[in-house]
Amino acid sequence: MLDTTTFVGLDVHARSIKAVSLDVMTGEVRCATFGYDAGAVAGWVRSVDPKAKCVYESGVTGFDLQKRLSGLGVDCVVGAVSKMIKPSADRRRKNDRNDAEFLARMLSVGNVVEVWVPDDECEAARDLTRALEDARDDLSRSKQRLSKFLLRHGLVFDERTPTGRRKGNWTRAHWSWIESIRFAEGADNEALAYYVDAVRRAAEDKARLEGLVEAETRKPRWRRRVDSLRCLKGVDTATAADLVFEAGEFSRFRNARSFAAWVGLTPSEHSSGESDRRGAITKAGNKHLRKALVEAAWHYLTCSARPKEPARGQAPDPGARRHAAKGVRRLVERRGTLLARGVHNNKANVATARELACWVWAVGLMAEEA
Repeated sequence: MLDTTTFVGLDVHARSIKAVSLDVMTGEVRCATFGYDAGAVAGWVRSVDPKAKCVYESGVTGFDLQKRLSGLGVDCVVGAVSKMIKPSADRRRKNDRNDAEFLARMLSVGNVVEVWVPDDECEAARDLTRALEDARDDLSRSKQRLSKFLLRHGLVFDERTPTGRRKGNWTRAHWSWIESIRFAEGADNEALAYYVDAVRRAAEDKARLEGLVEAETRKPRWRRRVDSLRCLKGVDTATAADLVFEAGEFSRFRNARSFAAWVGLTPSEHSSGESDRRGAITKAGNKHLRKALVEAAWHYLTCSARPKEPARGQAPDPGARRHAAKGVRRLVERRGTLLARGVHNNKANVATARELACWVWAVGLMAEEA
């Protein structure tokens, strides 16, 4: 049982916070408005009830307010917005006060699913891997813009090797071809120089962030888990870092199924009575990891079932390494079975990604508890 009778809902925005407190014993409701000032909110909460418990919805404001309030001695949690049960009647009377009061009432009856809040080191590591993903996207966009600029001018790279095989894009030969291009109009040459510079800068940013991520994974807190997850085929250092940093602690998930659900790789369901229907994956939860796992799963289309040899300097937990080898064999067999049944390649890959997520949880947990 909670040792408080006062619950505070916070509707948090970039520059303002609406707070509503609810005393469940008397039914008294109080309301206050603040700027984005954790100190002012903490002072008001203490004046209402020093033992009050606060909540606000997860969103773009992140965990900053929760950490500040906790540092000031105020009990505050972050509620999962996707799990909030809101009456349809409230859709036409939405405002900050009603939203804050709704959160307070949900917290008072235990209907708030709390989000796990990472510490500062874990959140900083997450930010680094997400910055790397942004850098990859920027590089891809820059290359696309350059290639389509050249295509608009009828220029397509089509050099071939002596055996007749077409040379790939973004190779040394491709760059030599780009650097040899000259347009009649000066403006076109300036545009080309801009697009080329954008690609090179994006490539440099990506390489720099990859180095920073790799350095982060060598810290004692992460190294054993990262090295253990790298024993799974399709999981390199960057992907393992994504998995470890985003999960934070694998032990916070009850089982492998709950981890797969958290990344949105479980099938959707619409069943009632004797009808039992399952559809596409839910795509609910951590889309950053879902993308990484789906990309990693493609390796099991062509890889062998042999265990993955550790790289130089890699020091996985022995038990986790043996379990990862078992997982590789299972995933290769599973992928082959799906293809033999005639399952579409993309659907088979998502099914493999879901099972890969379960093996990731198991291997990560073993390394975490070692």
